[in-house]
Amino acid sequence: MGTVTMAQALNTALRDALREDDRVLVFGEDVGRLGGVFRITDGLTDAFGEERCFDTPLAESGIVGHAIGLAMGGFRPVVELQFDAFAYPAFEQLASHLAKMRNRTRGRVALPVVLRIPYGGGIGGVEHHSDSSEAYYAHTPGLKVVTPATVEDAYWLLRDAVRDPDPVVFLEPKKLYWSKDDADLERRGAAPFGRAAVRRPGRDATLVAYGPSVPVALEAAAAAAREEGLDLEVVDLRTLVPFDDETVSASVRRTGRCVVVHESHGFAGMGAEIAARVQERCFHSLEAPVLRVAGFDIPYPPPKLEHAYLPGVDRVLDAVRRLQFHDVPDTLHVARRSA
Repeated sequence: MGTVTMAQALNTALRDALREDDRVLVFGEDVGRLGGVFRITDGLTDAFGEERCFDTPLAESGIVGHAIGLAMGGFRPVVELQFDAFAYPAFEQLASHLAKMRNRTRGRVALPVVLRIPYGGGIGGVEHHSDSSEAYYAHTPGLKVVTPATVEDAYWLLRDAVRDPDPVVFLEPKKLYWSKDDADLERRGAAPFGRAAVRRPGRDATLVAYGPSVPVALEAAAAAAREEGLDLEVVDLRTLVPFDDETVSASVRRTGRCVVVHESHGFAGMGAEIAARVQERCFHSLEAPVLRVAGFDIPYPPPKLEHAYLPGVDRVLDAVRRLQFHDVPDTLHVARRSA
């Protein structure tokens, strides 16, 4: 138990996975002696040798293809693709082979590959270094998609991903690498893999977020309580695939209102899928339309403009105000909650 950063938690998860299972290999761009651009693999080559943690050429398609072959041979590769947009050259391998192999072989060939992708904005990165590409992966059947928002989840979700028999795209929020928390990484307190977590209970509306948007949602909920007298619930999805309909729907049925918050583009993004699922499952409990607060439908802007692009507390509060709390008669409010 002690103060741990998310980067340290991820490093510890990889270290424990390598120690626990000789089949685990860690490789990718600059993950060896350098320890990765963000130092997530720092010290792993020294501890386990260059046969277990090693650098690759800067050829993402070849890296993922190599991981597929190793997985077919019985290994459990953990690949780092360094930055979100660097993964695009490997998309053919991801969508056509990694995601489809189990189905193509009628379950006979599993590919336990973890693709670690630092993603999202908030660090002043230039073009190709700040994308939020989760919708591409979530839209691809056969891939599991994970994104932690807390130190404890970073450790346990990565441990779960390495043990999983299916390919997992593990999206690591770059701006949270240096976030700190008191965490006991030896004793699991995190929710099971595939389950969302209620980070802040509330009764007036539900904020659904994941990865780098969870701290924004929590800050917005605190501001809403302070400035508007509203009690907002915050749900952290943790895994986008599998998606925890049960936890999200139960929250929205309690509160009657929902706002989805994420960094990626709004059009055809994860927020659209979440809003559709909430509407389909909670229609008779909704007291207002499901709203989305997302990045704008433009390429990621230069570093000095990213503050205007990324969803912040003010934009979340604007969406909450659009839910028209004060326009709903108290009697109707109570009746719908009872229903």
